[in-house]
Amino acid sequence: MEGPEENLEGHGLSPVVNGKERRKPMQLTVDVRLPEYQGLEWVKGKLPLEGEQWPKFDSSGLLDVSGDDYDPSREDIRDYAKGKPWVWPSRRICFLTDIHADADALFTSLVASGGVRKTGPEDSAFELTELGRNTLFLFGGDTFDKGPSNLRLLRAMAMLKQRGANVVFLAGNHDVRALVGLAYIGRKEPHLAHLFVRMGKKAVPLFREVYDGYIKGKRAGSRRQYSEKRLHEILFPDASWWDEFPPIARGIMSEPKVKKELRRIREKQGEMIETAAQMGLSLNDIYDCCLKLNELFVQESGEFHWYFRDMKLAHREGSFLFVHAGVDDRVAGIIRREGIGGINREFRILFEQDLFELYHGSIGNTFRTKYRDIDLPFTEAGLHDLHGAGIYAIVHGHRNIMRGQRMVFREGMMNFECDCSVDCNTRENEGLTGFGGAATIFEPEGALVAISADYPYAKVFDAGASFPMVSFL
Repeated sequence: MEGPEENLEGHGLSPVVNGKERRKPMQLTVDVRLPEYQGLEWVKGKLPLEGEQWPKFDSSGLLDVSGDDYDPSREDIRDYAKGKPWVWPSRRICFLTDIHADADALFTSLVASGGVRKTGPEDSAFELTELGRNTLFLFGGDTFDKGPSNLRLLRAMAMLKQRGANVVFLAGNHDVRALVGLAYIGRKEPHLAHLFVRMGKKAVPLFREVYDGYIKGKRAGSRRQYSEKRLHEILFPDASWWDEFPPIARGIMSEPKVKKELRRIREKQGEMIETAAQMGLSLNDIYDCCLKLNELFVQESGEFHWYFRDMKLAHREGSFLFVHAGVDDRVAGIIRREGIGGINREFRILFEQDLFELYHGSIGNTFRTKYRDIDLPFTEAGLHDLHGAGIYAIVHGHRNIMRGQRMVFREGMMNFECDCSVDCNTRENEGLTGFGGAATIFEPEGALVAISADYPYAKVFDAGASFPMVSFL
């Protein structure tokens, strides 16, 4: 009978020798060629060169002995998959998410996908590979905030589209938060007056970026100057808002969420003013930046109007639902009755008519939820509806993780978590070294390849071995 060391070593976790773990990749059960990284010398992130089986451990017992519960066991997945007629995506999909204003992380991720060849240091120096021309690049949201340059990232994404890539953009909470803040600045209706403040301190680097690129150096006489009092009146909620907002919001938000919103608006207002001052921006500068951002993003003639115009809430391929964060029971019910088109239509209607409800309501929960008590619930009813619609796994970002992509079961639903903390500021905050990049790739032959700069091996999930009933279209 094997002892614990042999048992673990046979499944890829080697015993400790001289204080160090002997590490080798899991033996793959499916013949998968990892993407060829073309132009790796021109990107900053370090990418894995070998693959291993994903998840690591076959049985729950081995997982318990290892002490590594990052992923479930393959036995857990097979048990979940029993009796479910899985449909694997029929085309190659590369899921990229939570890039957060870091173009360097984008290019590392695109090279990781095998779909882009980097040809030089400039952002424009890249081209689609043959593989890339047959890939759907699915961006999972959160293009905005945190990273060094929102506009540089958006221009790089625009060039990817211009090169002929098949691209889909999903809504992230940071993206929609930026939109509602820019669209409703200066509005005083109780359900709108706080939405600019909702952008918070994380938007200040974007303001600085716009200030440096468009406003700095303009003659003083060409810029309207407001008093500090008038700027507070324009940008922030009036004193009456704190009493007027709760009764209006309770029709959409839970009571705990209303209370949290009031607390966070107070905090965010102070944080925004303080962070702006630290970055050398006055309130007048911020207001000018917002007017320019409205021109760039909200107006149809703006350089970046395409980003919000083309945005969707969700995407489906086979048995997989792609969203930024997750679902609740109401959204699951719409999917079962009306399909993905139903929730995307509702997203677009709210996008054009009521950004407050979009951000705070059930549709917004899809790009905001972390399944907390204050979030709208996902229960057995929602699980039943998703399974009834033939959706058995959710692929998403939103929860940043540090060891590459992982699988979890949440409220009885299989989830593939793909926010690999790729942007430089998240990495600094999390204590991650080096540069980030990640790509989650669905190969039509039946493999899911998860590549991250923070894990030494590409993780390879074998659909045929894990899903007893699976069809490849």
